[in-house]
Amino acid sequence: MHFRVFMTGSGISEVARQFLENNHCTLAQGTPQDTPEELAAKIAAFDPHALIVRQGQITPAVQNAAPSLKVICKHGVGLDNIDVDHATSLGIPVMFTPGANFESVAEHTLALILALTRYIPFENTRVKQGTFDKKHYAGLELKGKTIGLIGYGPIARRLLQLLEPFGVNALVCRRSQQKIDLPAYARQVDSWNTLFEKSDIISLHCPLTPDTTGLINADNIARMKRGVYLINTARGAMIAEQALADALQTGHIAGAALDTLTTEPPPANHPLMKWDNVIITPHVGGSSDLSLTNMGMGAAKNILAVLRGEPIDTAAVKNKAVVN
Repeated sequence: MHFRVFMTGSGISEVARQFLENNHCTLAQGTPQDTPEELAAKIAAFDPHALIVRQGQITPAVQNAAPSLKVICKHGVGLDNIDVDHATSLGIPVMFTPGANFESVAEHTLALILALTRYIPFENTRVKQGTFDKKHYAGLELKGKTIGLIGYGPIARRLLQLLEPFGVNALVCRRSQQKIDLPAYARQVDSWNTLFEKSDIISLHCPLTPDTTGLINADNIARMKRGVYLINTARGAMIAEQALADALQTGHIAGAALDTLTTEPPPANHPLMKWDNVIITPHVGGSSDLSLTNMGMGAAKNILAVLRGEPIDTAAVKNKAVVN
């Protein structure tokens, strides 16, 4: 049997594309700039059996545009751009690719921490502009510093391992109060407030939920140490961006490194674009040579299992009620 598979945004790796084609799939692809209306029009013309989602909002209208749709799979793990409740009402499983890119995001987070605290992009720009100034430079050593991790999924766990050789202390706070086993250099705290008050560097690793939307706001920034550094490789909407800009203005936050923003791409007048002590990367933390292949192949295998009626990995299904 042949299947039609529509890929939103940037599509999938060539290895995964070839795998799908070899398994009797016809492919079509959108663009990263597609609006929901544009996606719905393209999907209506193609009538896919499966969606593989990278960029783009998978609204009820987008889902309704595909009467043959049997499965949706996220190329990655964050499902906030898919209306899972609507898919559930249609009996469509929404899947993702757990474990495919946590190493890449953890390494990217570490790279951002080091680049930010050692002022690497700033100094690189100054040297290229003709300023070779060693006298006024003093980067931050990680040894002995306290790093606060909000969330403790696979990415945060791997980051904690990567940080061990630097001699840091770590605080971990997660939504669940269930006790977790931690290495000797880390301890669990039961409130965000404690983590905010004690951390020299704060890194976000939790899902975007009503509780975490706007978590980094003016009130919580006021609880943080003066001179704290903020890292976000999770979801942009966790940060109230004007509040962050205000705290950069006063020096309460010494710098921020962000792989994700509330609006992507950001407008030219975005309040964080002007700061030399802000590093922004284009939501690429999960993208590497290995992770792109892993996510593409994981998504391809997930959708084929559903379309063929084969056993599926229930750990990769968000709305498990539709497959039980």
